[in-house]
Amino acid sequence: MNAEETREADEAEIAAIRQVVAVLEHSQQNELPEEFLGLFREDAIWTTAHGRRLFGREAISDFTHRVLPGAMRESTVTYEVEHVLFVRPDVAAVKVRGQYRTPDGEPRGNATSPMYVMAKEDGRWRLVASQNTEVIDG
Repeated sequence: MNAEETREADEAEIAAIRQVVAVLEHSQQNELPEEFLGLFREDAIWTTAHGRRLFGREAISDFTHRVLPGAMRESTVTYEVEHVLFVRPDVAAVKVRGQYRTPDGEPRGNATSPMYVMAKEDGRWRLVASQNTEVIDG
């Protein structure tokens, strides 16, 4: 593959990764636990912004079904992909900027800074591991 083909392939993969983040945002904004859970591998690791460590889709499901319904009653959340680092062609570290917002779209509280590790399996990018943290200094 020449440099131009590699760049185009990377751009296509980044677009697919951005779509995963868009579905994650949509599922949280609309409180859709099943859509959210469909993004994860069975053995995924998820650490919430408040430090809860969840191992495996079943634990992620239990937590998500408990907290997501009603979570967006007084706010919403947006996510923006800031950087994608391909560890291998089928594994990416994805840095995202998250922001909780009022229903009017104004920022609410500090931004968050999720790091998603994604793997491409059977032609589809899936969340493998995530660590989220609050941004204190911008």
